[in-house]
Amino acid sequence: MRQLLDGMAQDLVAYQGLKDLLGRQFEAAIRHRTTELGTVAEAISTLVDELQARRQHRVALVQRLVGPAAGMLQAFALLKNAGRERMEADWKTLEQSVIECKRLSKRNSDLMVEQYSIMQRVLHGEEQIYAPA
Repeated sequence: MRQLLDGMAQDLVAYQGLKDLLGRQFEAAIRHRTTELGTVAEAISTLVDELQARRQHRVALVQRLVGPAAGMLQAFALLKNAGRERMEADWKTLEQSVIECKRLSKRNSDLMVEQYSIMQRVLHGEEQIYAPA
């Protein structure tokens, strides 16, 4: 249970770092700083790999604690009131962080796709300048 709680605490910190990196990525994309984009992308990739490894470890811990078909709700039930309330609050915060990072990631992706599309039109022109009659 201690490993489960520690992993969640580490993820809470890591997701704040991911939010910061996604903010840096957005700023670098707006300002067309390709070198910084590469550096930030590498840092994001490393952090996401760490988060994924902890998630897999968390799933394994929960399965060991409460069974193969169980989830976090069953793990929460193993704790006394104060511990359970803290863990549930941390879990809710973690879920919100995941949702926010997904939103920021999509925003960044949409921006970069649009920038790429604009650059392709500038370099290669429109496919159809005139609408067919």
